[in-house]
Amino acid sequence: MSEADSLASAWLRRRTSRWQDWPERRLAARKTELGVSVSVVIPARDEERTVAQVVSAITRLAADTGLIDEVVVMDSDSTDATAQVAAEAGATVHRANEVAPDLGTFPGKGEALWKSLLVTKGDLLVFVDADLTHWGPHFVTGLLGPLLADPQVLLVKGFYERLYTAGDGSVTADGGRVTELVARPLLSLWWPELTGVVQPLAGEWAARRDLMESLSIPVGYGIELAVLIDTAAAHGLDAIAQVDLGRRGHKHQASHDLALMAAELLLVAERRRTATGQTGATGQTGATGQIGTQRGQSPGQQRVELRQFVRTDGEMRQRSRPVPVVERPPARSIRIALTSTFSHNGNNIP
Repeated sequence: MSEADSLASAWLRRRTSRWQDWPERRLAARKTELGVSVSVVIPARDEERTVAQVVSAITRLAADTGLIDEVVVMDSDSTDATAQVAAEAGATVHRANEVAPDLGTFPGKGEALWKSLLVTKGDLLVFVDADLTHWGPHFVTGLLGPLLADPQVLLVKGFYERLYTAGDGSVTADGGRVTELVARPLLSLWWPELTGVVQPLAGEWAARRDLMESLSIPVGYGIELAVLIDTAAAHGLDAIAQVDLGRRGHKHQASHDLALMAAELLLVAERRRTATGQTGATGQTGATGQIGTQRGQSPGQQRVELRQFVRTDGEMRQRSRPVPVVERPPARSIRIALTSTFSHNGNNIP
């Protein structure tokens, strides 16, 4: 076993827990003792069918336990009634393209989560996807547990049995295709000490605000991989923990759309490998200090396209789709400047 494999195995044993290890009452008492606040952030785009039940379950948890101080839905260019049903269910809703509009806007999950840093208040942030169907509010308590228990933990990743609903209606545990086909091979090749992370792309995760505001954030689906790699690079493996959340069901995307996600992940990984000069394990220097300047790209600096083929009118035709390349700079670097601007416009930047 290599040194990196040994590190991954030791971390897996040391930093893995189950959601049952973190009972609500104990967490609520610990939160009160520490005097910290918690924000749950739900990025959503065209999720009117599921977002209300996600919000409702979390707001009930907040009312019953006092563990959560705010539930925020970041609406990312929805064309349906996502914002309306989320607000009716009890969430505070922000349209991502209306938050700090002077900074521009981009489509994508990472953009929504980066913008959430400008409108939320919590010391601890829990991120939950809006399309969940098989899940429970224990996702939130499980993710909060390690953060409340250990000040050394900065990032908590969830993992679960991912349920996949096939076209015939059958349900299998065959989800996570991009994880297995792209993310896990990338980590095994370039960051083997991170291979103990069961689901590096899990959409349910939690982090300290101080960490999130220090990181460069890709505007698309590369955010989870970027945060994982950058946290380990800057703070070491023990800054990361993971929690078994049981089972998770959600809607699934077509293979052509997953390919676009895969291209984003490859770009995120290659940038970080190049920035740290690594071809193997993650460096132990503060790589995140470089990311904000090297990766905070404007759209004109780089253009990457994914070329695919689709059958149209009996013929295979090529189409090109842009791969998101922009990374937002650390939110901490702009927060002070934005405070006065937003206050003047009647908005609230905590």
